[in-house]
Amino acid sequence: MPELPDAAGYRRLLARSLHRIEHVDLNDPEVLRNADRDALDAAVGHQDVRSVERRGKWLVVRVDPSALLIHLGMTGELVLAARHEALDRADRATLHGDVDIRLRDRRRLGGIWLAADADEIGAITGPLGADAARLTLNQLRAGVGQRRMAIKTALTDQAAIAGLGNTLSDEILWVARLHPQTRADALSPEQLTGLHAALRDVVRRAARAGAIPRTPGWLTSQRGVPTPICPRCHGTLRRSHVAGRAALWCPLCQPDGDVSVDRSDPSTQHGT
Repeated sequence: MPELPDAAGYRRLLARSLHRIEHVDLNDPEVLRNADRDALDAAVGHQDVRSVERRGKWLVVRVDPSALLIHLGMTGELVLAARHEALDRADRATLHGDVDIRLRDRRRLGGIWLAADADEIGAITGPLGADAARLTLNQLRAGVGQRRMAIKTALTDQAAIAGLGNTLSDEILWVARLHPQTRADALSPEQLTGLHAALRDVVRRAARAGAIPRTPGWLTSQRGVPTPICPRCHGTLRRSHVAGRAALWCPLCQPDGDVSVDRSDPSTQHGT
């Protein structure tokens, strides 16, 4: 599932490649969620792009005064395409401008929304917490530290912290040595400090890469492996579900119960 790092990479792609929208082709009309084709053409056709922003997992392409909002759902991606390149069967929309940028989404869970002005953007995204890329320790305490739920569930609540999903939350909790079912309001001040350091480190590295790395030293490298092995202690990882979300974790590094926090610099946890 695309998360903050993917959105950060796609924001950079849009910002450097799309300076003007001539028109938008809706290869799948259902990709446009809250408007019709005529309203879309009138709002964004033949318009200069004023800015491209990321809000959590959302991308916001501003013209004047309207904006296109893009959410990639579970499997969506933005693809730079040659002008006359044949469509992929999963291409749902094409932004034509300086270049062609396609929203490619095989499961058709992503979409495009049209905001008439800046005030409508928040109504479309819904309430978003502090962005994970700029999260302060105080914001972490306020957003998740008082909640009576599993810490993995709290981290993936977009109204608490914007941008984190299953994969990032697993990586962060592994770095912080916290069991995914640890209750958020049971974390000690030291554990919250360690969690904040792990979160900032993981998000910074992944956002810089434009995706969550699957390289050795990252827990993500073991996703999809039949018998996943912990990159740190080399024990066998476990898979479970927390409030309906899949979780990958290490029973040795992330013991249930009274979790002790590794106070070393989390940047060393990925072997870099």
